[in-house]
Amino acid sequence: MSLQGKLGNEKGSELTKIDGMVLKETLVRQGFSFESETDTEVIPKLAKFIFDNTKEEGDKSVTFSQIVLEVMRHLEGAYALIFKSRHYPNELIACKRGSPLLLGVKELSEEASIGASFEDTKFLSSNGQPKELFLSSDPSALVEHTKKVLVIEDGEVVHLKDGRASIFKFDRAKGEHAGALARPESVQRALSVLEMEVEQINKGKYEHYMQKEIHEQPESLTTTMRGRLIRGGSCKSKSVLLGGIKDHLKTIRRSRRIVFIGCGTSYNAALAARPILEELSGIPVSVEIASDLLDRQGPIYREDTAIFVSQSGETADTLHALEYALENGALCVGITNTVGSAIARHTHCGVHINAGCEIGVASTKAYTSQIVVMAMLALAIGDDTLSSQARREAIIDGLFDLPSKVKDVLKLDQEMKNLAQLLIAEQSLLVFGRGYNYATALEGALKVKEVALMHSEGILAGEMKHGPLALVDETLPIVVVATRMLVSR
Repeated sequence: MSLQGKLGNEKGSELTKIDGMVLKETLVRQGFSFESETDTEVIPKLAKFIFDNTKEEGDKSVTFSQIVLEVMRHLEGAYALIFKSRHYPNELIACKRGSPLLLGVKELSEEASIGASFEDTKFLSSNGQPKELFLSSDPSALVEHTKKVLVIEDGEVVHLKDGRASIFKFDRAKGEHAGALARPESVQRALSVLEMEVEQINKGKYEHYMQKEIHEQPESLTTTMRGRLIRGGSCKSKSVLLGGIKDHLKTIRRSRRIVFIGCGTSYNAALAARPILEELSGIPVSVEIASDLLDRQGPIYREDTAIFVSQSGETADTLHALEYALENGALCVGITNTVGSAIARHTHCGVHINAGCEIGVASTKAYTSQIVVMAMLALAIGDDTLSSQARREAIIDGLFDLPSKVKDVLKLDQEMKNLAQLLIAEQSLLVFGRGYNYATALEGALKVKEVALMHSEGILAGEMKHGPLALVDETLPIVVVATRMLVSR
């Protein structure tokens, strides 16, 4: 009798409902108590219920992996889990869906480190030497231990036992048909190498990671453009080369429209880049918040190019929107800061922003590098239009000058601290911007919310008189972003 079948008796029949509250209510009725309101606590209690149930049935042969697979069969949503049990010593199981999870491998032999795979469960101990294995949701936590990692895919299960590792793929549909005792087939996977250094995760002379990353922007912008912007002695040599999308440029140029999709800071970066892309490509451009696109099931067509923007490449709402766009047949382009991320793997093509590791929760250097990448994307798409050649060359010149201008702005560090002292007691802040400065207003307001925990709103300057003006009095602080003076119409 399969483990799935054993759960189908009167005691466990309600567990076939996957809703977290139903699982919790069922477990409470079976005598389990809960210390918190989190869904996470349901998972180990569910594993214990399944284990106890099999023992009561007299099955002494149920394995740890079978317990975990049965737990996975009842879960929905995003998760990255590691299971450890005193009932199964020297075993550890990790699995994921929707959330990032990496397996780090330390001290591989030289011959095994290139093109190594996990199809053989004895692989990690093949030379008789002990190996260190690390599981993490973030590569920055692994880089000080090892650069050799395996990016675990959705539905994959990593089973570590007695110093050996095996990976197999869990398929819920097949599991329900065959039963939990039917072990899924093992899969062959290749190791990859992290492209970051330990120095990138140290704060150095700075007090906070965010402060460090703000001051790294001249270097991160230079790295983002390196090898992609070309400027020689003559005008004709000014060009953009984006290797990740060059084979799809013709398709993008024929698109019915271009749709940027992102969340938070990435959405604001796309909003900032929209004017230049519309100007140089002549293609209608829209910007969508990923969660809103999914909520209303907004139309995505086969003739569309959908560009997914995410620093981590693992943003849950953006990944769901990517699945939606792929189902609708659109060309999907990824713009991420993380090589090997889910968005990088599942899009048809893309561009890495190469901003370097960003540890601060509030994005800084990745935001500016995203805008630069999207500006270069606009230059590449519009490269076949002679009428805009002078404009493109002027933009390329401006991009080359950008790192030095950012360096000049960062010299105002003390002035910014003094300004912050003036605003520290305020309860609210309005930030106005027009045109591409509107995105700066939104991003600035978002940073004030995230970091200063102060209410702040970014407002399109032209809309000030249509309601927001009622909030303004002699005590309300207002920041106006006006990098280019525009004549009011």
